[in-house]
Amino acid sequence: MTPGSTPTVRPARPGDVPAVVAMVHELAAYERAADECHLTAGQLTGALFGPTPALFGHVAVDGADRPLGFALWFLNFSTWAGVHGIYLEDLYVRPEARGTGAGRRLLATLAAICVERGYRRLDWSMIDWNPAARFYASIGASPMAEWVPYRLTGAALTALAADATPPASAAPTRPSA
Repeated sequence: MTPGSTPTVRPARPGDVPAVVAMVHELAAYERAADECHLTAGQLTGALFGPTPALFGHVAVDGADRPLGFALWFLNFSTWAGVHGIYLEDLYVRPEARGTGAGRRLLATLAAICVERGYRRLDWSMIDWNPAARFYASIGASPMAEWVPYRLTGAALTALAADATPPASAAPTRPSA
């Protein structure tokens, strides 16, 4: 990134997938969980560009159209508001591009999508030690301290799935992740 240049944001394209996958792995290493990240280019390509994508992405690029950062997101739904919103799964800006406005522009793009489509909120989670909390506060985001995230994975997920009635195979199908 040349000093003084401003990144732009655009929807992710198939050609961006290798750079986004590399940045996802960089993010996992930054979050001290590199061994937990198994994303491949084939998986991301299918999720973003398959016949029924449920994942969407934007990239911040420099003047030569090289990805500097990304936002991967999907729709959620508020039963109380009765409308969709955006859940930001991951946002990452490469260290050399931090402070250039890339992160702010990525979030501004998602906020604009929310406003244009009548979505009421843009949600995300982050690790509690991430210094990005100061940046998020500077744009008016607030932590949801009263909400505690939960997750089922591995053996606990499999055990609970065994209790499904009727079997999950009888439920409407969705694209696999």
